[in-house]
Amino acid sequence: MTYTDFIAVIDLGTSHIVGMVGTRKENNVLSIMGYETEKSEGCIRRGCIYNVEETANKIKRLVRKLENKLNGNQIGKLYMGVSCKSMRTIDHTVSKVLGMDGEVTEGVLRQLDEECRNYQSAMDVLDISSPTYIIDGKEEKEPLGIACSRIDARYKLVIGQPSIRISLQNVVERVKVQLAGIIVSPLALADLILSPEDKKAAIVVDFGAGVTSVSIFRNGRLWNLSVVPLGADLITRDIMSLKVSEMEAERLKRTYGRALSLSRDKKQEKIEIRKLDDFRMQEMSLYDLNEIVEARSREIVENAFARLADVGITKTSEFKTFIAGCGSNLGDLREAVKQRFGTEVYFPLIRKGLIDNAAEMIANNQEYTTATALLLWGKENCVMKPKVEPKRPTPPTPPVEPEKPKEEETTTTTQQPEPNPPIGNGKKKKGSFWGDWGRNLRGKVDDAAKGLFDGDF
Repeated sequence: MTYTDFIAVIDLGTSHIVGMVGTRKENNVLSIMGYETEKSEGCIRRGCIYNVEETANKIKRLVRKLENKLNGNQIGKLYMGVSCKSMRTIDHTVSKVLGMDGEVTEGVLRQLDEECRNYQSAMDVLDISSPTYIIDGKEEKEPLGIACSRIDARYKLVIGQPSIRISLQNVVERVKVQLAGIIVSPLALADLILSPEDKKAAIVVDFGAGVTSVSIFRNGRLWNLSVVPLGADLITRDIMSLKVSEMEAERLKRTYGRALSLSRDKKQEKIEIRKLDDFRMQEMSLYDLNEIVEARSREIVENAFARLADVGITKTSEFKTFIAGCGSNLGDLREAVKQRFGTEVYFPLIRKGLIDNAAEMIANNQEYTTATALLLWGKENCVMKPKVEPKRPTPPTPPVEPEKPKEEETTTTTQQPEPNPPIGNGKKKKGSFWGDWGRNLRGKVDDAAKGLFDGDF
């Protein structure tokens, strides 16, 4: 099977870079064609590209691996998903006075959108949410066709440092592909897991390795997005203070780590760890390990909760909280968030009808959920189109003149004298008797005459 239409995405994570390709079926259901992973190994920090060259090399390898699953087709474009520490939302309002006889038309709405896109800021605008319309001081969900004298469109702009876009451009140039688009990963994730009903009052906390993003939705729209520059890799680094390797620290976090204090009956429990200066396993108190994990987990949860207070949310009981990301797999984290946020907390599942059944297991794996969400946002075909060689211009063909009709030729036949018949065909003609005798006689007469007149006088 040859794939001629697919979407290719890269999820830039602090711990892993995930590449994924997928296609949409006739019913608009997403089908995952392939996915691959590369460890970031420090080239991505706090969600931002730190080493352009190394990031490009890893993405090159991902692209080659994915192309092996495309039956000979190549990837020509990539969508890049980002969740950087500098990202946040700001409010931006565009107003238009229509006069006493004014009416909201499609042209008016287009003008508002264009003016918003032309907004100049020291930060880079990464995404623009659908606006809230205020018609003569009153909010209207569907303003088209309403007579009014003034319309205000209130947008949420997701902004970030200009270096985000510059670094992405530098990476794709090295990979020798085009940048299909920049996708704000927390927004794509929210669309994947939240229903329209959920978006009436929802909080999505994405616990990543390098950062923790907090997205708040109210009345069906994005209300606020902020990024906490703390992630689950800090827990790993804290455990490394016990003089264990990063791999061993990650194992201890995943196996024994808890976001809440241990019960009394487990305080005497021992676990085995492998330290850097000794090949043998050593015993350690599980309580001591958990003290390290709990302290950092509490700090991350507190900072995420503080983002709610920043936007004036004091009553959280009306919200549902969804926790996602690889960091959400930490033991007791769901209960820790519930205690601090004061809301019901859910592990998200992919909304039904978006992904085909064969890919649901992949998409619901926290390592690949964000990449799947990026696929859902992708629109452009990312297949590399073959280069068409320009045709060489052919010289113009001279016009063919029509043939002139031939004039009838009048021929005059002149009677020619008949040629003498050839003498023999190389054969000597046999003479007659009388002919030979005559020739002999003439020769004798000539000889006699010659002798008569040749004498001296």
